[in-house]
This record gives sequence, C-alpha cells and structure tokens, in this order.
Amino acid sequence: MLPLLTRLDHVGIACRDLDRAVALYQATFGLEVASLEVNEEQGVREAMLRVGAAAVSVAGVRPGYVQLLEPLSPDTPVGRFLTRRGEGLHHVGYGVADVREALATVAGTGIRLVDARPRHGSMGASIAFLHPADLGGVLTEFVQSPG
Repeated sequence: MLPLLTRLDHVGIACRDLDRAVALYQATFGLEVASLEVNEEQGVREAMLRVGAAAVSVAGVRPGYVQLLEPLSPDTPVGRFLTRRGEGLHHVGYGVADVREALATVAGTGIRLVDARPRHGSMGASIAFLHPADLGGVLTEFVQSPG
C-alpha cells in the first residue's frame, strides 16, 4: 500500500491583518506571494506564499506554501480561532493523490471527518479537513492539487 500522504502542502497561519502578515513573511523570509484569494465559503481572505525557489512543480512535486488566513468576520472558523487562541498555527495541509479516497481510508480508522466530501480550496485544489481532537489537537487538511 502506498503512503496516504504525498507531501507537506502547506501550514495555515491565522492572522488579524493579512497585508501586515504578508509583508512580515516577505521581509523576514523572502517568500513570494503565489496567490491572493477571498474564500467566502470558508470566510477568509488568504495568501499562499511559496516556500523554496521552484515556481512550478519539479519532478512532479509541487512546492510547499505558508498560507496566511485573515477572517472575513469574527463568526467564521478562523475568526473564532483568533478569539480563542490568538494568531498562530491554525492547521497543517498534506497532499494526497485523491481526496475522496483519502477521506474514505481515514474514516475507516475511526478518525472523525470535519468534511464528509471535498470542497473548493486555495488555487483550485480539492480539500477536506479531519477533526483536530482525534489527531493530537492538530486540524489536518487533505489537499488534492488541481489537474
């Protein structure tokens, strides 16, 4: 059986001011913004900052990202997270070959799913989340790249 997780896709970081956070990560680490989006469904304004020099896939492997997340309002999941915990690590996203298959596999282990089926994610990806209480307090995201 092949490993379910194919790569570390991104780390999601909750922030109160996206523009300030982007400027900080650019100035501190020299990261390039790969994408800026508003995701109404998830209630966030987000930036994906590419980690590493490769602007595109190298040998079929996508680059990793830092995802900065600013809530659109306090009553969104990221807004509630900021109220409870403040700015910081929100989730870890792992690449999977097929998000539906990954959900079915993990559901069979007893891990609770936040999403029973995939939804639209950053840069056209299909995503789904797993419950943090079952994974050591870490909100875990599956990411299936577009195409």
